Amino acid sequence: MADILHNLQIIQNRIDLACAKANRSREEVRLLLATKTVTADRILTAMQAGYTLIAENKVQEVKEKFDALKDFSHISHFIGHLQTNKIKDLLKCNVSCIQSLDRLDLAEKLQSRLEKENKDIDVFIQVNTSEEESKFGIHPDQAEDLVRRVAELDRINIKGLMTIGLFSADLDKVRLCYQLLNRLRKEIQVPGVELKELSMGMSGDLEIAIEEGATIVRVGTAIFGQRIYPDSYYWNEG
Repeated sequence: MADILHNLQIIQNRIDLACAKANRSREEVRLLLATKTVTADRILTAMQAGYTLIAENKVQEVKEKFDALKDFSHISHFIGHLQTNKIKDLLKCNVSCIQSLDRLDLAEKLQSRLEKENKDIDVFIQVNTSEEESKFGIHPDQAEDLVRRVAELDRINIKGLMTIGLFSADLDKVRLCYQLLNRLRKEIQVPGVELKELSMGMSGDLEIAIEEGATIVRVGTAIFGQRIYPDSYYWNEG
């Protein structure tokens, strides 16, 4: 497991340098471990080193790893496309934040389940800033209306916005996605909602995301190693 600890240090150094370049405080940016396809023992190696913010893409993986991780103090987010019939299963696993809320019917059904369980939950509104058909997320033009409607649901706490950048080697085009999300954060004005968080950036482009205002970067491959398929496969939930 030494490779994980070594990779974590490399990522920390990259974040440090990106923050310094962007004249931002290091405390403004959190590292989230994207643990899709990663076994529980490898996740525990990172947790024991102090990296306790983790996230999964699939409800099934959250369920499968829950027992192995539940005794270790950590914060669990969900970053994949959430089907309404999986809400109950997800809430059983003590997920504290859903970063991929992208439609009103999901929010309403989430609210109903939270009322039954006397719980509340943090969410990010997922925006499809690249406008790729393969990706979920609300269209940028509709984001403010969704924020406004979700804000009426008292069990759901909107903390910020999330996006998945364009899958492209052209980093200038990727940057445009992150600039758009940051602009939306500033433009969306809904009473009672403060969009403090921007979750954006992954292994290959976290520096750009930090330069454009990310407060959470989601890193998996650069820490845990290459997966069988590219990121575009795991993020295309359709």
